[in-house]
Amino acid sequence: MSQHSAQHESTSKHCAVVTGGARNIGEAIALRLQQDGYQVIVVDIVEPDAASLKAHAHQVDLSDADATRRVMTDIAERYSVTRLVNNVGIVAPALLEEVQLEDFDKLMHLNARSALVCTQALLPAMKANGMGRIVLNTSRVVLGKEARTVYSATKGALQSMARTWALELAQHNITVNCVAPGPIATSAFWQNNPPDSERARRIIDNIPLQRMGQPEDVAQAVSFYCDERSGFITGQTLFVCGGVTVG
Repeated sequence: MSQHSAQHESTSKHCAVVTGGARNIGEAIALRLQQDGYQVIVVDIVEPDAASLKAHAHQVDLSDADATRRVMTDIAERYSVTRLVNNVGIVAPALLEEVQLEDFDKLMHLNARSALVCTQALLPAMKANGMGRIVLNTSRVVLGKEARTVYSATKGALQSMARTWALELAQHNITVNCVAPGPIATSAFWQNNPPDSERARRIIDNIPLQRMGQPEDVAQAVSFYCDERSGFITGQTLFVCGGVTVG
């Protein structure tokens, strides 16, 4: 049996939940985990585009804590969940003087609080299975970026929670890690940085690898963390940024 076949056989009985998995980076992560052999459940406010993700998808506003908890509890009761990717997130670009408190609450509820709610709901299933992999999608903005006061606050909160959870859950063979993308070619990125704009050109020119990252690049990192063989790695952040954090 090949190594890939053995891995597929070992993961096929496990379920992976991906929040915000209907589009862009989340979709790439969900499709990659399907390829890795997991039964994937996408939880998002919209229906997935990919046909293979539609059957087990759940539509819910993840900023609604009560609704999210109900959906996650239902998933935990029906599936053997051992992987959770807290991926959902939105951006509200604004310079410090222009930051709106409503945006602070909105982004904190969706980007950060949803991760707490989802993880709490699925933890009993992971503990019962004797293992788990939790991955949080953070961002290069935790190192600083203009016009990202609120977004960076939410992503920084996720990274801090991940390190705490890694310590608390290690005894249960549950690892918790972060993937921190740099410039990735998503619809949100191009909306904030039009392809023909000077800003977009400047961003790409400053990437040492001289290209935009693709959602599949992030999915590769998530796949690594979710692998059963990555069980001695926890509390870490992997920057998927084309070398931006080095340069």
